[in-house]
Amino acid sequence: MPITYNVHSGVQLENDIRFILDDIPINLQIKAGGQMITDSDSLAFVYLLEDETGYHYVKFGQDVWPLLVTTLKATKDPTLQYGDEEIVLDMFREELEMLIFNIEGNENYGAEFSSAVEEAFNEILKA
Repeated sequence: MPITYNVHSGVQLENDIRFILDDIPINLQIKAGGQMITDSDSLAFVYLLEDETGYHYVKFGQDVWPLLVTTLKATKDPTLQYGDEEIVLDMFREELEMLIFNIEGNENYGAEFSSAVEEAFNEILKA
């Protein structure tokens, strides 16, 4: 059964961006899934993690969207840190960028989510 982890904070050290999980995954055999989806009802982006049982979700709500904008300007994918462990979130930047450009002006994601994304990622969308 999939587990959802919520990211509420992150740090930037120059070009190194780390998102922090407060809850430590029980199964330490997780790896980056290289895919991102949305949860428009929760106004969140969701990165997929994998283990031998299937996918798990890492949810990035609006409280960390400013750091997502910074991530899109960086030259490498961010890491996810939980306890003493960390994993690189492969394809994070490409997946997020593809989603925000797809969401722009597209109310299939819901008017509230589309509007929030357009506002938060305005700098990226106009570049």
